[in-house]
Amino acid sequence: MTDPGPILMRLDLAAAVVFATTGALVASRKEMDILGFMWLGVITGIGGGTLRDLLLGVPVFWVVDPTPVALCLIVAGLAHFTAHRVSSRYRLILYLDACGMALVTIAGAAKGLDAGAGPLVALVMGVITASFGGILRDILGQEPSIVMRKDIYVSASAAGAAAFLAADGAGLPREAAMAAGLLVAASIRCLAIWFNWSLPVYRPRPGRKPDDKGGVK
Repeated sequence: MTDPGPILMRLDLAAAVVFATTGALVASRKEMDILGFMWLGVITGIGGGTLRDLLLGVPVFWVVDPTPVALCLIVAGLAHFTAHRVSSRYRLILYLDACGMALVTIAGAAKGLDAGAGPLVALVMGVITASFGGILRDILGQEPSIVMRKDIYVSASAAGAAAFLAADGAGLPREAAMAAGLLVAASIRCLAIWFNWSLPVYRPRPGRKPDDKGGVK
């Protein structure tokens, strides 16, 4: 069996770079200075993985190896000088975020399994890892939160984690199971962005009056 450690490390590194880019692009939209770029880049890049590792009770990945933090700082610094070349930064943020979401979803779910958690907890770890960094980015950047919008985001992450867990449980090689989960999560999110899909939302309805039949008297 292939050692999952290097695979998870590569996923964490790739996701940190992608999410750091989205954080830096949000900073560019808010016209922040270079320190603001770096702050948002680092928080977005490592936020989800940090919460995941704390909840699982394992060493926090960037404390063990600070490479992700260094990469986030480099990416954010470069973005400070190049973001103006991107004509539609918000659209780019969405698609980059979709890629980052897929990467950390699978990394979070796989790390949950490797820490001894059951499939349901592993799925939740995947979703938490995928969403927490973006939540911090949106709060600090004063953008509409990813979990408060009608977009298909958390559901895409959950579907990708479920696909990975199902494939892994069926006995597929870990790399193949991860690839399946990545494809499902990224495809659903990108298609939702392209076609403007959203899940049905709650519609308020008039409540019962106290004197209605069955109401409180």
